[in-house]
Amino acid sequence: MKYLIILFLLSTTTAYAQNFSASIAKHREGYKAAFIKDQNSPLRETDLQHLHFFEADSTYQITADVNILKNQKSFQMPTYDGTSKEFIRYAKVTFKLNGKDLELTLYRNIGLMVNPIYRNLLFLPFTDETTGELTYGGGRYIDLDIKDIDKNKITIDFNKAYNPYCAYSDGYRCPVPPEENDLAVSISAGEKNYTAEKKHK
Repeated sequence: MKYLIILFLLSTTTAYAQNFSASIAKHREGYKAAFIKDQNSPLRETDLQHLHFFEADSTYQITADVNILKNQKSFQMPTYDGTSKEFIRYAKVTFKLNGKDLELTLYRNIGLMVNPIYRNLLFLPFTDETTGELTYGGGRYIDLDIKDIDKNKITIDFNKAYNPYCAYSDGYRCPVPPEENDLAVSISAGEKNYTAEKKHK
C-alpha cells in the first residue's frame, strides 16, 4: 500500500511538471509571435532564434502577500535613453524563494492608467544575481494585473520574466528597475540574454 501511495505521488508530480512546462512553452510561443505582429518591434522573425530561456521551473512560480500602498506620490522612473516615465508605487509584495524572504514593489504607469486596455496593468521590473551575466544587464520585467490580487495575495511567475526592448535595440524608452527591486538571489527563470548583435535605430 505504501508503495502504491509513493507511486501515485510521483506520477502526480511528474504530470504537474509536464503540464507546467507545456503551459510555459505555450506562453513563450505567444511571446515570440507578438514580436512579429508589433510594428514597433525591434525583432523580426529571423531574429527569434536568438531568444533564449531558462527551462520551465515551477519553483519560480510563487504566491506573494500583497500590501497595497496608500497616499503615494507619483515619481519619475529613469529610462535607458536618458529620459523618464511617470509611475506610482502601488503595492509591496513579500514572499519566500529558495529559503530567502524577499520583497518587491509593484508600480502603475501614470500614462497608461487612463487607457482602458492597460488601466489595471501592474509593472514589476527587477534585477537579480543573474543580471549582467546570464540575463540582460538592464534587468527584466513581469506584467501583472490588479485583478490578479485575491485576498491580499498574488501569483508571480518568474518563468514569464521578459527582456525590455532595449535588450535588442537602442532607441526605446525602457524603465530602469529601481534599486528597491534588486533581489539578492539568482532568478534562474524567464528570459536569458539575447545572443545576436544589438540593433541601432
